[in-house]
Amino acid sequence: MSCIFCKIVSGEAPCLKVYEDEYTMVFMDIAKDVDGHMIAIPKKHVKSILDCDTDTLSRLMSSVKKISDHCTQNCGYDGVNLLNASDESAGQSVPHFHIHIIPRKHGDNIDTWPKLNGTTCDIEEIYKNIRIL
Repeated sequence: MSCIFCKIVSGEAPCLKVYEDEYTMVFMDIAKDVDGHMIAIPKKHVKSILDCDTDTLSRLMSSVKKISDHCTQNCGYDGVNLLNASDESAGQSVPHFHIHIIPRKHGDNIDTWPKLNGTTCDIEEIYKNIRIL
C-alpha cells in the first residue's frame, strides 16, 4: 500500500488524530502552514470526489461538520475554511479524497483564497455548457 492516508488509517503511519468514527478520520496536517490545519478523509480509499460514492461523501461531510462545529463552539474559533482539490488538474497532490479544515479567527490575516486570472470565456456560453436542467 503506497497511499499515505491509507497507511494512517491502518496505523502503519502515525498521526495526531482529532476524530475518528467507523467511516472517517480527521487528523492534524503536518505541513505547519497554519495553526489548526486538519485533514478529513474517508477510511475507504477513493481518489477524489469524482469517484466517491454518495454514502462515503455524506459520512465524510458529516464528520467535517462535526469538527467545524466543535472548533467554533468549543475551541475559540469563529469560522472555518474547507478546501479540496479533486484531480491533479485541480492541484490534488495526495491521491486519496480529503478535505482540509482550517479553523479561522477574525483578524487572523490568513488568505486561503487562490489568486485567479479572470475569465476568458463568455459566462453565458459556459452556463449553457454546464447547467443541469
